Amino acid sequence: MKKILFIFGTRPEAIKLFPLIKKMRSKPRQFKTIICVTGQHRTMLDQVMNLFDISSDYDVAIMEKDQSLGRLSEKLFGSIGIILDKEKPDCIIVQGDTTSAFITSLIAFYHKIPIAHIEAGLRSFDKYQPFPEEINRSLISRVADFHFAPTQKSKKNLRKEGINASSIFVTGNTIIDALQLIKKKLDFNKLPLTIDPKKKLILVTAHRRESFGKPIANICRALQLLAHRNEDIEIVYPVHLNPNVQKVVYPMLKNRTRIRLLKPLDYFQILTLISKSYLIITDSGGIQEEAPSFHKPVLVLRNVTERPEGVERGIAKIVGTDTTTIVKNTEYLLKNPNAYKKMVNKKNPYGDGHAAERIVKIIAQAL
Repeated sequence: MKKILFIFGTRPEAIKLFPLIKKMRSKPRQFKTIICVTGQHRTMLDQVMNLFDISSDYDVAIMEKDQSLGRLSEKLFGSIGIILDKEKPDCIIVQGDTTSAFITSLIAFYHKIPIAHIEAGLRSFDKYQPFPEEINRSLISRVADFHFAPTQKSKKNLRKEGINASSIFVTGNTIIDALQLIKKKLDFNKLPLTIDPKKKLILVTAHRRESFGKPIANICRALQLLAHRNEDIEIVYPVHLNPNVQKVVYPMLKNRTRIRLLKPLDYFQILTLISKSYLIITDSGGIQEEAPSFHKPVLVLRNVTERPEGVERGIAKIVGTDTTTIVKNTEYLLKNPNAYKKMVNKKNPYGDGHAAERIVKIIAQAL
């Protein structure tokens, strides 16, 4: 039996690791799974843990108010090192590009413990977009032993950086596995709002660090204009808990006609809103991957994306954070049915729902 330690701290990590945890726990003779959460996104992480019925063996709870990345890293070094010394796992699994994932990988390297990186090889090729995620995931690739790339393009990125081909495995993205596991459980009656079926629902999410300040103010101005100029729409915006988001969004958008501001939703509710939406405006990486499964077009509130497959397939479009550009592209899809149809009903390029199965098989054989 091999001891596998999962370490994660945010809601997206928990969602994408859930299928792996579930698969490994179905094989108790092969794997002993241990879960450590860092609490990097405390409230939103707990939502997913409860929904998926995942309990942690360790909760290091490293977050504090207005914490810098340096202070976060410092606390992770102290906490994670103690756990590795105690557990001595055969393999550590991290996902994506968070500070929790990067610092964990570095500590695991210091302990000479094999590292499996889920969702490896994503690159925007701009170290500040997204910040600090682009550098986090690049540095994880320097120390990881297993690189589980979601697409062929991700594999090519790793190969260009000199990563040994024998350590790279194209598996698809585990977010599609998670989506298929829970899609049938979506309950439209449990949404915290009533949606007018005659209106075109626009789901908005914006929370990334590089959007703080002027960019998110520009996004809010675009939403003001869209709501004012288009009576047939309803904008729903679950507002992230980060104070840098809330202090801009609420003063600019609260009590605006055709704009509904909500508290952060759980994963089931977000997916339900995606499925009910006409289109989605977002800076989220996960939603870029999920929306194609519901055949919904995505306008990406970023200047670059590490998920170019959706843009190349024509199911997503980068619009940045310029107010005029956001409004122009949104209204184009609202008013041109043919343009809208070209962005829907295409196969999801990010996976087929069997990524976790492939990953578990590879790890079992390697260990």
